[in-house]
Amino acid sequence: MDYKKQIAEILHTTLNSSLELDKIKQLIEVPKKDNLGDYAFPTFLLAKELHKAPNIIAQEVAAEINDKLFDKVQPVGPYVNFFMSKNTVSNDVINQVLIEDSNYGFYDEGQNKNVPIDMSSPNIAKPMSMGHLRSTVIGNAIANLLTKRGYHPIKDNHLGDWGTQFGKLIVAYKKWGNEEDVKKDPIKNLVSYYVKFHVEDVEHPELDDEARLWFKKLEDGDPEAQRLWKWFSEVSLKEFQRVYDLLDVQFDLYNGEAFYNDKMGAVIQELRDKNLLEESEGAQIIRLDEYNLSPAVILKSDGATLYITRDLTTAIYREHEFDFAKNLYVVGAEQTYYFKQVKAVLLKMGYTSAENMHHIPFGLITVNGKKLSTRSGRIILLEEVLNDSIDLAKKMIEEKNPDLPDKEEVAREVGVGAVVFNDLKNERILTEDFNLEDILKFEGETGPYVQYTHARAQSILRKAADVDLSDHEYNIDDEYAWGVVKQLEKFGAAIKDANDRFEPSVIAKYAVKLAQSFNKYYANSKILEKDDGLIARLGLVKSTQVVLKEALRLLGVKAPNQM
Repeated sequence: MDYKKQIAEILHTTLNSSLELDKIKQLIEVPKKDNLGDYAFPTFLLAKELHKAPNIIAQEVAAEINDKLFDKVQPVGPYVNFFMSKNTVSNDVINQVLIEDSNYGFYDEGQNKNVPIDMSSPNIAKPMSMGHLRSTVIGNAIANLLTKRGYHPIKDNHLGDWGTQFGKLIVAYKKWGNEEDVKKDPIKNLVSYYVKFHVEDVEHPELDDEARLWFKKLEDGDPEAQRLWKWFSEVSLKEFQRVYDLLDVQFDLYNGEAFYNDKMGAVIQELRDKNLLEESEGAQIIRLDEYNLSPAVILKSDGATLYITRDLTTAIYREHEFDFAKNLYVVGAEQTYYFKQVKAVLLKMGYTSAENMHHIPFGLITVNGKKLSTRSGRIILLEEVLNDSIDLAKKMIEEKNPDLPDKEEVAREVGVGAVVFNDLKNERILTEDFNLEDILKFEGETGPYVQYTHARAQSILRKAADVDLSDHEYNIDDEYAWGVVKQLEKFGAAIKDANDRFEPSVIAKYAVKLAQSFNKYYANSKILEKDDGLIARLGLVKSTQVVLKEALRLLGVKAPNQM
């Protein structure tokens, strides 16, 4: 149902002009005010060719078009304004949603091509704080959106399981830790050791030298360093899994940084063979002057690798392993410059696939305006926030609907969904300040508001369960219903836009607008009145329920049938 294309074809036939079909389609706009129609075509570009004023051209074109696709075609100054036929469009849209169900909005752009997504990526031996929420839920939503456009996303939880922080942790554990405490409460105690290290190294900088030494031992395969590293990794993954279970997020791969240890040597040798490395103060660097970037340090003076060494290896591995269409990194905005360096080095190495490497940055998450930090000990645990949100949802359900079936499960879906939806509703680059009470409100632009609208639609459908909605005409002429139809028709375009910009907030905003349109319709219509329009009204309700559920699913949010 590409109405812009249909209008462009009608205009192309009507206009006595050299304008090509694609150009006409590009020029078609959506007016900002409803009273100006559903689409508008500006005639400015035709004035010179046709030797007429734009308003005269608009009048002539509007007078010539007579098509059942439109209720009316009206000239307004230099614009031809198209008022779509409510009956034709509503019947098209509702029929398509009811036939395609959850497949509505799917388009096979990707043809099952692989798209690895580097996402979540918590650090071993540190808790999953609120700071990890963003990469996890943004990456998950982008994966869902890619599937909706025919791609095959490969979600890779690129764990931070390597690096100098392990040297610090080993030093801290050996100085202040013990095995019993770690077994009792692994993450809490490991973090306390890590925080203590950063307190102590202010006055004892020699601790940093010890940490570097232990990390070098780890890289060289020292048995004690390896034993501690594996133990820290195992206990951390168990803790992480509880959070992923709450969020209902799964991964295809857990290829952490350590996975690439035995693969970095070949990449370093390739850099040498291509004469890209040069020595600087004992370190091995690659100059990136032609990209207006500072040099990338590949090896430290002691021969130890860095993040960029592993990320270059990761990108090359993914190209060979997956032959990807796109290679995505859902990583905070503070790493933007770094990813420019990674991309530049890959291009300099001759990997043209780096053109399809995309860093998907996002802003910070703050709580009461304060940035979170493991190093300083200012941590808000993600698992605790999710559980608090579930508990608050339970309390609200007990107050408003204590007899609700499966209320424990509904509370989980609403509580977790509120946190996820809140994270995704604003453009990802913006900083998000978190407030639990605000995100669980049942009014405003919140997850519970959209979920409740879906549940309301389901309630209406249960009351009319005996009505057969298949194979009918769904003619709508009510203005409030028309507002809903117009939103339903935009779903495919919203999915495309969200995919093209790696921007899940497009879908969250869409879901809110659809919910708002439906609630206006609900407040101003007697949907269940038994008259000739009942089937059409129920078809519209069912279509809204289907699309709201699918929009929420794309965001990684559940849609309860009752609330």
